[in-house]
Amino acid sequence: MSSNVIKVRKAEGKIRQLIQVGANSFFADEAEPVGDGQGPDPHDLLDASLGVCTAMTVMLVAKRKQWPLEDVRVEITHQEDDANYKMLRKIELVGALTEEQRTYLMGIANKCPIHKALHKKFEVESTLVG
Repeated sequence: MSSNVIKVRKAEGKIRQLIQVGANSFFADEAEPVGDGQGPDPHDLLDASLGVCTAMTVMLVAKRKQWPLEDVRVEITHQEDDANYKMLRKIELVGALTEEQRTYLMGIANKCPIHKALHKKFEVESTLVG
């Protein structure tokens, strides 16, 4: 399975970066005093990808089943040490769902593609160009 090419380049500011994903672009930065605080930091982006994927996956399943889910609110925090990166995910399902539907959708949350990816072995291969 292939993915979009993500391009990252320096932007105006101390260390702010422009991120381009297809036709979309946004900024990442670090908080002051290291950066200018003009965008999420890299850890925020990683955590946000789990939150967004969770919400989208749960919404799509509920929509397909025509369940009365109005919103999925996800809060992600993390704890980190030298050997571990633990994401803490709180999920709020908004709508007149039965307890059975809520339980089913919580199980679906663990099937979002990013959740699955985070449980795989990661490898990073770097190539110097230019």
